[in-house]
Amino acid sequence: MSIKIMGTGSALPVRTVTNDEIAGMVDTSDQWVRERTGIGSRHVSTGETAASLAAQACSLALKDAGRTAQEVELILAATCTPEDVVPCTACQIQDRIGAENAVAFDLNAACAGFLFALHTAWAYVEAGIAANALVTGSEILSKIVDWEDRGTCVLFGDGAGAVYVEKCGEGGILGFVQHSDGSRGSVLSCVSRPTETPFFRGQESGRYLKMDGREIFSFAVRQIPLTIGEALDKGGLSVQDVDLFILHQANRRIIEGIAKRLSVDISRFPMNLDRVGNTSSASIPLLLDELNREGRLKKGMRLVLSGFGGGLTCGACVLEW
Repeated sequence: MSIKIMGTGSALPVRTVTNDEIAGMVDTSDQWVRERTGIGSRHVSTGETAASLAAQACSLALKDAGRTAQEVELILAATCTPEDVVPCTACQIQDRIGAENAVAFDLNAACAGFLFALHTAWAYVEAGIAANALVTGSEILSKIVDWEDRGTCVLFGDGAGAVYVEKCGEGGILGFVQHSDGSRGSVLSCVSRPTETPFFRGQESGRYLKMDGREIFSFAVRQIPLTIGEALDKGGLSVQDVDLFILHQANRRIIEGIAKRLSVDISRFPMNLDRVGNTSSASIPLLLDELNREGRLKKGMRLVLSGFGGGLTCGACVLEW
């Protein structure tokens, strides 16, 4: 038994911010950003939240699948930028879309979060706990980015993507791999609210995301080809059997480096980071929905999904569309 993606959806904030606009705030330029990242613009929240964008994406995924919210049994929301500690984003999604029969909870694995949530949905179905699930990645990264740091503020965008999955007897997900390396967590980090009680006062260490770009680049280009290879082995496939590689949209150079290591032509690595930037856990389902709605995903196609990010975390799955 496995799970099959039956529908996709996505949502982006209305406000688009170009590289030229950011160049008016920090010492950078459109050319500088494009040459180093491939990013030209990104969407930034002007009131949209991780929950509101995810709810839109989930509703569209259900519509695409021809299902109703009342049929949903499980909602998994991957996010590292929720508005609230309690209630969780998934429970807010449940309320917004009217999925009163669903169990709902959040999961945080940073940019690999959507894949970790998708694997969790697979495990629930395999265990017979649920027969279907809505899986979403949704982020408002603009609120944790230091807009005076040109090394990070040019990279990130806000958005949400979602898939609706159901159990299937054949096809669907063929292989899945996940990895974590907590010893290197400081490479990409963002502190939360410090402990402040009558009994202890923690030290304030900054509110914004911090990233060692070189370390992330090295980790992704080295580890992701290995992780993809593991997933393909589990599915009994090779890179030659894959139609498209749908990777986390972090940086064009990273994706090109991964393609080179796999000896696969870059044309099999679709990208939308030029228009949305790095949207963390939302990036894979955002791109998947874009490809689906453009009619580029055909029945029987074999896809690899792979993500990497803070934690450090990474994962890959191979599936049949």
